[in-house]
Amino acid sequence: MIDIFYQTINAERGDSAELQKRIHETVQKLRSSETGVDRPGMLLGKIQSGKTRAFIGVIAVAFDKGYDMAIVLTKGTKALTQQTYERLKKDFRELHEADKVKICDIMHLPQNFRKFELQQKLIIVVKKETNNLKRIIKALTETYPDLSSKELLIIDDEADYASIGFKQTKEEGIQVNKIPKQINELRQKVARSDYLQVTATPYSLYLQPDDIALPESIMVFKPIRPVFTVVLPEFPGYVGGEFYFVESDNETSIASNIYEEISVDELSVLGEEDKRSFRIENSLDSPKIATLRRAVMNFIVGASTARLWQKLQGTPEKKYSFIVHTEHGRASHAWQARIVRELVGLLELHASMPEGSPRLSQLINEAYSDISQSVRKTDTEMPSIHDVEAEVLTALKGEFVVVTKVNSETEVEQLLDRNGQLDLRTPLNIFIGGQILDRGVTVENLVGFYYGRRPVRYQQDTVLQHSRMYGNRPRSDLSVTRFYTALPICEAMKRIHEFDTALREVLLRDPDNAEIIFIQKDPNDRIIPCSPNKILLSTITTLRPYTRLLPVGFQIRAKSAVSEILKKLDRLILDCRPKADPDKPFLMDLHLAKHIATEIAQTYEFDEGFEWDIKAFTAAMDYLTENAETNTGESRLWCLVRTDRKARRIRKDSERFFNAPDTAHVEGVIARRTATDRPMLMLFKYEGKEEDGWRGPFWWPVLMAPGNAKTAIFASDTLD
Repeated sequence: MIDIFYQTINAERGDSAELQKRIHETVQKLRSSETGVDRPGMLLGKIQSGKTRAFIGVIAVAFDKGYDMAIVLTKGTKALTQQTYERLKKDFRELHEADKVKICDIMHLPQNFRKFELQQKLIIVVKKETNNLKRIIKALTETYPDLSSKELLIIDDEADYASIGFKQTKEEGIQVNKIPKQINELRQKVARSDYLQVTATPYSLYLQPDDIALPESIMVFKPIRPVFTVVLPEFPGYVGGEFYFVESDNETSIASNIYEEISVDELSVLGEEDKRSFRIENSLDSPKIATLRRAVMNFIVGASTARLWQKLQGTPEKKYSFIVHTEHGRASHAWQARIVRELVGLLELHASMPEGSPRLSQLINEAYSDISQSVRKTDTEMPSIHDVEAEVLTALKGEFVVVTKVNSETEVEQLLDRNGQLDLRTPLNIFIGGQILDRGVTVENLVGFYYGRRPVRYQQDTVLQHSRMYGNRPRSDLSVTRFYTALPICEAMKRIHEFDTALREVLLRDPDNAEIIFIQKDPNDRIIPCSPNKILLSTITTLRPYTRLLPVGFQIRAKSAVSEILKKLDRLILDCRPKADPDKPFLMDLHLAKHIATEIAQTYEFDEGFEWDIKAFTAAMDYLTENAETNTGESRLWCLVRTDRKARRIRKDSERFFNAPDTAHVEGVIARRTATDRPMLMLFKYEGKEEDGWRGPFWWPVLMAPGNAKTAIFASDTLD
């Protein structure tokens, strides 16, 4: 059979060979005997990495293989529904014009389809909202009952939003959430259907049990835990958590210059107006919004620098965007928009001063210095300060900067372009908003992201979907990109990235039989299985082959408080080394290793935003040692001791905490060579000199998981 539908849309799209392979694999798995209404499939991509392109390809191939109709379920916002609808119309344009495919939004579904129309392939876009889902169910059962006999493919975009959930009310007791209940009903209304979930954050889906025990009063709910997973390839230029949270530790990479910290006090100032702490007319000088002001200036200078490059190369100058996303309340958005507009207005005023403005020159120079640090790590030459300043003055005088508040569906609809993306009206666009800016809504050429959402409990899917700086990014744009957030948020995002990476690695190894072990400690200090749908993602530790666990961001407590502990640690650690070769790795008793780590923890205090979960650290020792493949009943792990170490507490070049006591080319090599089945605890004794920022000597532990370790998630705390 010739793939007419897919060949037609791909003639315009030009999908990579790898993407074509995954699209056809998905349809093949859907059509296999293992899939059905009770056993859905999963299409797993990364945030801003072509999931829509992929599932549209799946629809086209499905039509080629005999499916008659596709229903695309979108997240419950008009903006995403419109964006999906416009994208479908664009990709299927030729087939639509040839009367081969009809595309409808359920809110505008004709009530008088003719036989001629019903013979075409049909795509219906449905927002995951109660009334929309009622409409599609009615269309299948009452308006056009013949449709229920057709072969149907249901695409659930952002599928984690429809994951099984329950709520308990005084009036009704335990009830299934309405949206998943309706989707389940839709699945039951058709004779033949396949159900494909599409998401970048599949955690709530993978963490569902195979069976759900509910009171008899509740309908039997068909679990939607994926029976197979197809992992989509990344774009060649994709930028995600690896860049922001791993590569950023490499001082030679531009990633090390991306992150800048926002103080918690500044986020509070941006929450609501309080003239006692900050007056808006002082936006150009007040230390209360120092990072926001620097962020806006870096955006203007960075985007102007990029546009200068394009001008010199004779290529079209791009329009750039910057997002401020710190609160969910509309009053906060209005207040932030006032501040940024005031700031931009003052910059424009100073740019128009006949004799020039020393303050504006100072701000431009500071931003130029900041942006230069990352540009100089690329092959691109940084323009002169004279040329950049001239470009910035042109932008400010010409009102290139527009500040747009986006905090309602109506506002988003009015701002979308014909491709369903936020319209970039001017060369420099600053968007201020809340949740409406998170998943699905595409913001092109994003080079600045000021993020401050501070949930009480971090949800992995929510935080990752807020990460609008992920996506297909040119390297030249990355050199002028900056990401601003509070340190505790950044640390939480790093932890979430580790979990995300671990799950994807397992899925890539064996997509259809992925397994991650979830563990916790019981009241008796024993390692026991943990119910995965109860974990708190802000308290997890991810264990995978060669994972390094170590404390960072600490200072040594006062000498009077730690001197006796340090003497004890010196005796315990130094006396257990092999006398013949003290630098050689040796096996240490697990209980002694845990005791040493616990004693070391008493010598530390941490800066705001940092902590060491000693419970997770010792639990990891337990789990990794007791599950060693060569375990002969002896609870021992490898140990490596090094002394007389020196390091600055805070790196000079990046003002970040030093985090590598185990050098990759020395101790890292030894650990990877030795720790194949048992973990290795590395213990480093540092001199801790005052000129290096320390209060005195200390021990620094690093635990490395063995190469043969099975991926596991340890939950320090769980939902009750």
